[in-house]
Amino acid sequence: MPTHEPLILEYRNEVIDNVHMGYVCIVDENSKVLFHIGDPSEYVYYRSASKPIQALPVIMRDLDKKYGITEEESVIFSASHSGEPFHIAILESIFAKAGLKEEMLIMKPTYPGYFPAKLELLKKDLPPRKFYHNCAGKHAGAMLLQRELGGKTEDYWRPDSPAQKEIKRAVMALSETNEDNTKVGIDGCGVPVFAVGIKNIAIGYKNLACIDTIRDEKLREAAGVYLPRINRYPHIIRGTGYLCSLMNRDPNLISKDGAAGVYGCGMRKERLGISFKMSSGEDTVWPLILKSIFTQIGGQDPQTLEMLDKLRPDSVFNDNDLVVGHYESLICLDRKPIR
Repeated sequence: MPTHEPLILEYRNEVIDNVHMGYVCIVDENSKVLFHIGDPSEYVYYRSASKPIQALPVIMRDLDKKYGITEEESVIFSASHSGEPFHIAILESIFAKAGLKEEMLIMKPTYPGYFPAKLELLKKDLPPRKFYHNCAGKHAGAMLLQRELGGKTEDYWRPDSPAQKEIKRAVMALSETNEDNTKVGIDGCGVPVFAVGIKNIAIGYKNLACIDTIRDEKLREAAGVYLPRINRYPHIIRGTGYLCSLMNRDPNLISKDGAAGVYGCGMRKERLGISFKMSSGEDTVWPLILKSIFTQIGGQDPQTLEMLDKLRPDSVFNDNDLVVGHYESLICLDRKPIR
């Protein structure tokens, strides 16, 4: 049975209206678990939270340089993009430079997740495209990797393809786990997705934040080159007004969400890795969880905390913008700051 526990209580007036259940894990620079809610070894799929790791084999082989892909464009390899025009322009540029075709992508055509972009397309009666899928950038990176490793480009998505084997190796390396402790499923976009202990996702993000702790030398060098780009161009990794883009504006943080309620965050100054997973798969209270953890750790950028508060205030509002309740965090880091 799941070992999840209550993380956030949602009150309407003084009655508990909803209980948001899940897991939390925080590790230090030595990969030691400092704090957890729920079993830290419980298997959780990375989903799109693995994308900054999956991009590293592409950068490790200088494929961005080989095809003249700019630093800003390369961030799309880690993105769950919202389909804004600048995202699509980047994908079109990469595919043109690399000689790839949109129809090679395995996912079905769709419309952008960013509603204004979707609405504009519908007004013009324009069709869906594969480029509008939020995972198209990750797929582009896998296609380049597949070609470089000698595989058939169109087979980049197959679990036994050279690209997916190399991506799995990178995910296991940064998560500090192995074949026996990594489970594989198929993600929503059609490529393999990796399940590890929730603590191993926290370890993965600790390694993304504390690059010097990455054990594999080539992956460590690639991370040093690539990860600062995410902070320089945070709008690429998600889009306008989205949590991940706003979080990565803070140079102290490296973070990425995943479908079904999973989130990873690394803190550079504090040398910590954080992961959490909502059992319901919802993402509505992510900002509350991050704000609770950051406030207790202390020393965070006030603008980051203000941003989180704007995305999800402590108050519960109804459809008429009236306060009708409040949220309460049950995440207590032993009432001591983690340093």
